[in-house]
Amino acid sequence: MPSKILTGGARTGADQAPQAASTKKWWILAVVALAQLMVVLDATIVNIALPSAQADLGFSDGNRQWIVTAYALAFASLLLLGGRTADLFGRKTTFLVGVVGFAAVSAVGGAATNFEMLVTARALQGAFGALLAPAALSLLNTTFTDAKERAKAFSVYGAIAGAGGAVGLLLGGVLTDALDWRWTLYVNVAIAVLAFAGGWILLTNHRDAQNSKLDVPGTVLVATGLFALVYGFSNAETHDWGSPQTWGFLIAGGVLLVAFTWWQTRAAHPLLPLRILLDRNRAASFLAVLISGAGMFGVFLFLTYYLQLNLGFSPTKTGVAFLPMVGALMVTAQIGTTVLVPRMGPKAVIPLGFAIAAVGMAWLTGIGVGSHYASAVLPQLVVTGIGLGLVMPPAMQMATGGVAAEDAGVASATVNAMQQVGGSIGTALLNTLAAGAATDYLAGRDASSKLVQAQATIESYTTAFWWSAGLFAAGALIAFLLFRRGVPQQDADAAPVVHM
Repeated sequence: MPSKILTGGARTGADQAPQAASTKKWWILAVVALAQLMVVLDATIVNIALPSAQADLGFSDGNRQWIVTAYALAFASLLLLGGRTADLFGRKTTFLVGVVGFAAVSAVGGAATNFEMLVTARALQGAFGALLAPAALSLLNTTFTDAKERAKAFSVYGAIAGAGGAVGLLLGGVLTDALDWRWTLYVNVAIAVLAFAGGWILLTNHRDAQNSKLDVPGTVLVATGLFALVYGFSNAETHDWGSPQTWGFLIAGGVLLVAFTWWQTRAAHPLLPLRILLDRNRAASFLAVLISGAGMFGVFLFLTYYLQLNLGFSPTKTGVAFLPMVGALMVTAQIGTTVLVPRMGPKAVIPLGFAIAAVGMAWLTGIGVGSHYASAVLPQLVVTGIGLGLVMPPAMQMATGGVAAEDAGVASATVNAMQQVGGSIGTALLNTLAAGAATDYLAGRDASSKLVQAQATIESYTTAFWWSAGLFAAGALIAFLLFRRGVPQQDADAAPVVHM
């Protein structure tokens, strides 16, 4: 009898160990998702608060865009460096430093007394975000080594990456209306406390590339190249495409990135090993993230304008209006990564998602001056959310799958860089096209008429929506041509990272 009791106890203990390890994984997912939400939120949460911040601090309309652009410039420029830092010095250390730094500079931004203080804080937010985001994604990539668990984890992470912009608009509206614009920055401190505590307790500090060295020339080339590229596209919003400040920086960025690619073939310890880019499915996934990032701004940016300026929605109501899209995206994110891709493969699922999103954006062009949200916006948002849920999470999963553990950080950084650069391209391109459409509409009409002005804004929005639909349609074609046929298979020798 005693031996039976002991045997049963031993079996119970053996059963409890894997269960505890599995529970810990999902707590790690919660911590990583919280940190990623903080980074994604800050790409949009300040947007709704900008009018209040401008009135409070007294900066000009011309300077207003730099509150948004400073974050994007620092974030995009330093992402690959942040990803490699996680590989070299440890993901836990990089993650915790990123969380603390992000919270500290958010508090500085919230306490800003002038434009210079606010824009500096936003740039530093982008820099610490560039440490935090790739560390978070690489932690996910190396924590979930079982294919099914990994798919579920990436469905959550991808849904946050895709829907975080809309959640930022909602939270920004609520905080601005209920409290003050400064709380759109202070809220990061509360989020960071939870993320730091969870990270400190749950994470371990792996340094998979500890025998490598930092590629300094590569870091300089890619940081300056991405900075010039994002800066050039940002200038297209305030200048025009013919301005030297636009095409000059775009050309310089292209040249620097070509030089970076060449250097990576010669560097002893490359910042971005080209083996990461040469896998066909991974390259297709990077492009899918880039295109979806560019097209999504047609939803968030111009629909925000339409809801507030044309339909008279408050900031909070505008954020609430995006929630059905967020819900649809999160549902299809789960279905896409855990059910459809494992059964049908990315070649069927991701092009289908792009096609559905294209239909949603094309349908959204039916808005008018007297349209109603329930009929002219809500169904279209849900359709677009369904489509993006089938694109973003599976593409992020495929983009980081199969990389060696020592490359997980830089592969994750490349995903984030693609999304950020795509967003910058989309913002500049769609803003320019929308402004041109409004100008063309006003030509030969009575520009002093309020009805004519309102219709001109509608023309600008619908033009942006059509181009977003075109971007998604192009994404469907590119994804269909590039992704391999068949279902991704798990390599039996894959450890510690699942090879897709």
